[in-house]
Amino acid sequence: MASTNQKIGNLIYKLRHERGLTQASFAKQLNTSQSAVNRIEHGNQNLSLETLARISDVLNKPIIQVGNRGLNLQIEGGRELKGEITLKTSKNAAVALLCASLLNHGVTRFKAFPKIEEVHRIIEVLESIGVKIKWLANNDIEINRPAQLDLSKINVSSAKATRSVLMFLGPLLHEHKHFKIPFAGGCKLGERTVEPHLLALQNFGVNVKAHTGFYDVKVNRKLPTERIVLYEAGNTVTNNALMAAARSNGTTIIHNASADYMVQDLCLFLQKLGVKIQGIGSSVLTVEGSSNIKKNVSFAPTEDPIEAMFFISAAVATNSSITIKRVPIDWIALELYKLEVIGLKFKATKKYKATNGVVDLVDLTIEKHRGKLQAPKDKIHPNLWPGINPDSIPYFVPIAAVSKGRTFIHDWMFENRAIYYTELTKIGANIELVDPHRIYIKGKTKFTAADVVCPPALRPASLLLIGMLAASGKSKLRNVYTINRGYEDLAKRLNSLGARITVLNEI
Repeated sequence: MASTNQKIGNLIYKLRHERGLTQASFAKQLNTSQSAVNRIEHGNQNLSLETLARISDVLNKPIIQVGNRGLNLQIEGGRELKGEITLKTSKNAAVALLCASLLNHGVTRFKAFPKIEEVHRIIEVLESIGVKIKWLANNDIEINRPAQLDLSKINVSSAKATRSVLMFLGPLLHEHKHFKIPFAGGCKLGERTVEPHLLALQNFGVNVKAHTGFYDVKVNRKLPTERIVLYEAGNTVTNNALMAAARSNGTTIIHNASADYMVQDLCLFLQKLGVKIQGIGSSVLTVEGSSNIKKNVSFAPTEDPIEAMFFISAAVATNSSITIKRVPIDWIALELYKLEVIGLKFKATKKYKATNGVVDLVDLTIEKHRGKLQAPKDKIHPNLWPGINPDSIPYFVPIAAVSKGRTFIHDWMFENRAIYYTELTKIGANIELVDPHRIYIKGKTKFTAADVVCPPALRPASLLLIGMLAASGKSKLRNVYTINRGYEDLAKRLNSLGARITVLNEI
């Protein structure tokens, strides 16, 4: 049985590889020798709490955690942001693509993949069932799956840490007549039922029963005899239906499909695998599948429109002018128009193509608003694409807080998420909660420094960071793993724009 030092060493080795660091570069950042790093990773060196904290700082992840302590941020706010930031590729697309790689018995390579906690959790699940995954230069990732997956060894703790594990259902039904997957986790946003997934996959002969801690899945493969109508136009539901159709011989027609950005990215990847798909970007998808897929393919996911909204919101909250590069403009077109109506000024370059050669990008410069924003006359609410993306809605909260007047936000898609928006009252926002979906925000807010623990939901947690950037004085944001699920090196990237954020490992 491995000793504690060996277990910690193995974790450090794995995290170092995930971060793309060599032993030499890691040793340099730790101000130690490469031989010392080698001893640490092999469990041959005792580690003090101080050394563990220093390692955690370099790897941007707590190695151990005691009680409620862990990875925290100290923010010296009230500083103007300036300069340029380049978007990372999409978190939501990335996790769907990792699941979809199981469809391919060839070698799959994804370009410029985001190194975020949600991605790491799915990778841990894939590796546990036999998939070989290697990080390459420039954050490219190479995936080789075995001929047979060993589902009995699935990493339960990693699977339970992310709701994305639900997207294993679509790929696995093609090769397994009976399997189990752990209950999905992820953000705590109320009762997010899996019933739409089960109803969609019934069309392919899938029967799922819920037991304590896991789903028991039995498959009697069949091809839908007529169109599939999805119970709801959810992103992961649509992705599961697409992956179920991708390796089914014949034609599958999917009605009420989501047309959102991560679904479109998945469609583009499936086309690379030889799957024929018509209607990309619409609510009706026609899929001609292939029972055997074995191709060596390379695919570049598109940049993250929700990350673009984060930086737009940060610029507005701090009354700053920044340039956000590689913005997928068509996926936040309505968001930008709403902001233009309330008085925000911005400039966009001419469109150019993303690395995948399909999606249009621009470089977007947000100008200072100098306190001239006016609350919108009508409510802000999400809708299916090309409506405002549900994950863009939270970033209107800090913007509304610095606008004159009263803004009404109706976040109807996610149960309880609006409740988390009230966390901003801890840093000075004036927010009235109407019910679990609706809030009023009264501007103008003068954000104030505070010491706050992140709520257990990615987007609401990141709003606290935005408010703290705008608040004069020192704030502390605790337990930021929730944020790291969706954003890579966020403190470092914000510091490149002039923020002053210190990563603290308090163990």
